[in-house]
Amino acid sequence: MLLALLPASLLSQDPVPAKPAAPAAQEPDASPKQQGAKPIQIATSTVVVPVTVKDGKDNLVPDLHKDEFRVFEDNVEQEITRLSVDPYPLSLVILIDNDLRSKDQQQVEPSLVSIVAGLSERDEAFICRFDQFFHEGEGFTKNQDTLITQLKRTEISSSTSSAPPPGGPFNGPTVNNEPAPGAPANPAGLMAIKGQPTKALDDAVYASAMLLKDRDSSKRRKVILLISDGQNGAKFNTHSYDETKAELLRQGIFVYSVATGSSYFERKFNRLVNYSRDTGGDIYYGAKQQAFSEFYSRIAEEARNQYTLYYSPKGDRKVDYHTIEVRVRREGLKILARQGYYGGTLVEPR
Repeated sequence: MLLALLPASLLSQDPVPAKPAAPAAQEPDASPKQQGAKPIQIATSTVVVPVTVKDGKDNLVPDLHKDEFRVFEDNVEQEITRLSVDPYPLSLVILIDNDLRSKDQQQVEPSLVSIVAGLSERDEAFICRFDQFFHEGEGFTKNQDTLITQLKRTEISSSTSSAPPPGGPFNGPTVNNEPAPGAPANPAGLMAIKGQPTKALDDAVYASAMLLKDRDSSKRRKVILLISDGQNGAKFNTHSYDETKAELLRQGIFVYSVATGSSYFERKFNRLVNYSRDTGGDIYYGAKQQAFSEFYSRIAEEARNQYTLYYSPKGDRKVDYHTIEVRVRREGLKILARQGYYGGTLVEPR
């Protein structure tokens, strides 16, 4: 971020008739060059990198000091000027896969209400769903009773919708809990066309990022909690993975993924892994309802309690994208930090 240092204002006055007495000493007139000087711009940017550190048992490590961290930007080691361990409130988009296999659906749906247990009164959340389309919820709220009510009403379908439901973010129009006359019916089963799943996961993550765009990242952690099996129909997405990842990095958004049981053996090739790894988030694999409930609380704790590293970047500032690597001198620890940033998106004034 550039801070402008402006020259002092020069005030013009009406001429005063000379007096017989000797004139008082006056400041010399500014030269024409000084009067026409342009503001001087000095780059004093600071890059902010939130970092999660875990031990071999996946527990958070809370006792690291500034001199135990090392940060490399574009393979050039940087001087860490400050370390903060202050907790941040969360701005959370809860993004729920609306097109899960029946077994996964039965495990995930009852667990959703336990998400609230991991949230504090300062956190805010926005509940959304996706299948072939993105189903936006009712907005951010800090009211935990409201969130509990919304999550209890969230019913995960075992099939994709053939069109965006006109009746709101969770269900189409109903009468006495039955589909209203003329409401579009969903095709049965996990919909696929020529072997390609129709779910648009990339578009859903991108849309979630847009919901977080106006949240203040200097005061809050911006997080997407993605609950999905990771299936993604490439032909059904408007936004590519690279485009979506770039938007996440520009905004400093973390993706924490909870993978349903059926996605466990696909984790090496899973979109959920990529989004979590590239943004500095984490991924958990769930096989039982109880495990899902535990994961939600752990994710909220991780996202809220991170180390925050600050440094003034040195190196080539002409390129738009900069890689980041965080290391610690203590052995045997797992480091979670975003892989890079674009332009000034992780930059705060000094």
